[in-house]
Amino acid sequence: MDDVRAFLDASEAFFRAFAAVAWGALLLAVAFHVLRLLLRVRAWQNILQAAYPETKVRYWNTFGAYMAGVGVNAIVPARGGDVVKLYIARHRIEGSSYPTLASSLVVETLFDFVVATILFLVAIQMGLLPGLPDLPRLPAFDWTFVVEHPRLALLIWCLLLAGLILLVAWASRHVTAFRQKLVLGFAILHDWRQYVREVVSWQAGSWVARVGSTFFFLRAFHVDATAETTLAVLVVGGLSTMLPFTPGGAGTQQAILVFALAGAAASSTILAFSFGQQLVITIVNVAIGFGAILLMLGTLRWRHHVRGDEDEIRGRPPADADTVEPPPASEPVAADRERI
Repeated sequence: MDDVRAFLDASEAFFRAFAAVAWGALLLAVAFHVLRLLLRVRAWQNILQAAYPETKVRYWNTFGAYMAGVGVNAIVPARGGDVVKLYIARHRIEGSSYPTLASSLVVETLFDFVVATILFLVAIQMGLLPGLPDLPRLPAFDWTFVVEHPRLALLIWCLLLAGLILLVAWASRHVTAFRQKLVLGFAILHDWRQYVREVVSWQAGSWVARVGSTFFFLRAFHVDATAETTLAVLVVGGLSTMLPFTPGGAGTQQAILVFALAGAAASSTILAFSFGQQLVITIVNVAIGFGAILLMLGTLRWRHHVRGDEDEIRGRPPADADTVEPPPASEPVAADRERI
């Protein structure tokens, strides 16, 4: 009976905190979130423009592809939206290829990786994150298998890494054209000044906008918005998407935030903030993302469009790639006919 009463009290406190949202701060948080996306698109556009200098890479085509991927990733786990992003970009950028577009996404994450690593180390130093012994005991924690079986998890990661290395080695020896296209995506890294000016600057601005969005989300749900709490939310948001078992890291984010923000507000308020922030961001991403899909593809049935190119997008050769028949011996090939 006591447990039931405690659950009902906690539920009542949660919904009370959720209903008391400050709408002005919430609108500012959404505005900063959209600004962050706009800045990130500019950085990706510049990466693609460097890869295809002879082609005009238009901002709104890049925005449509990027946001379509963001929208699908908001509701589909395992980064399924990246397939949609690459598909639309491939059909909107003249002369583009999937290997180049995929490698451009790697370039787009380099600065983010550096910033996220620095923030993570700072958060660890400040004691804002739970230690390994505490992780399995956190509610709704979906990394439990990794934490409880670290050796097996390490073995699986090593096998996956070895498989990736073998695949890249095979491709380097057998698919010269594929390798050449892959390298194009890294073209902007050949000039570090250009990379800093056209990519890092925009992504740094997107991080500023992300900080602003997080700050106002905290304010909207009446959580003490300090430098420490803002940092904790930023780090947890990155951690929750490292293993994308659920869309947006749902579950993991709430569990760690209750620990990280302990003392900043009641647990019910922290949960209201976490669920509320994730719900609002998901709604915004889905609305903009599927609006972009509708404009770019003329339909919301993105799976129907992507299905035909999915093998190529994921780097798998078509089933008949190795069975192309040579021209009949009785007919000269095109080059011979030109000489005749």
